[in-house]
Amino acid sequence: MIGNGWDEALKVIWNSKGFQTFYQHILSLYDSRTIFPEKDNIFNALKLTDYEDVKVVIVGQDPYHGIGEAHGLSFSVQKGAKIPPSLQNIYKELEDDLGIKPKSHGELTGWAKQGVLLLNAVLTVEKDKPSSHKGLGWELFTDYVIKLLNTREDPIVFILWGNFAKQKQKFITNKNHLVITSAHPSPFSAYSGFFGSRPFSKTNDFLIKHNKKPVDWSL
Repeated sequence: MIGNGWDEALKVIWNSKGFQTFYQHILSLYDSRTIFPEKDNIFNALKLTDYEDVKVVIVGQDPYHGIGEAHGLSFSVQKGAKIPPSLQNIYKELEDDLGIKPKSHGELTGWAKQGVLLLNAVLTVEKDKPSSHKGLGWELFTDYVIKLLNTREDPIVFILWGNFAKQKQKFITNKNHLVITSAHPSPFSAYSGFFGSRPFSKTNDFLIKHNKKPVDWSL
């Protein structure tokens, strides 16, 4: 399915009849409707961040629903797409936190390749219909991914922005890991605790403390 260590880590899921039935249903929707991201990018977060390489997880809700935006990474859009307001605020906090100037685009592939798993809870969406695939079954899969990472002894930083992401905290029980929570970077809530939360420096401080290479958030 993925082509890296996730295949072995998730083989119980891949081989289950329930997942195969669900996944075939998702693929069938592409035949009659406009679904994002493209089929090849559904599991992009896992493809770009191998299981053993995960050192940070940033949980999003579901993909962007406009043309040319979603490509399988939470909060990230393809180059050429307008930078969404939430990501603009993420860049603003990054500059305030670490002095890193905002990029000219919204593609976060550079983070993913450094071990930052940009995981949406729901991996597909219908065009112009936000949350349209919520409750179809993706949450069972992505919750399993979080639970699986929780079992690792190797320390991981979980970044949970907003009430939806914070619901995943119940799956993170391993004291080896760090959980960073705050308000969502959306313009509706960013001033209610996201700005000034300094998630990027906190993440790197934790990684350095545990002898891991910090993330170069400028990439």
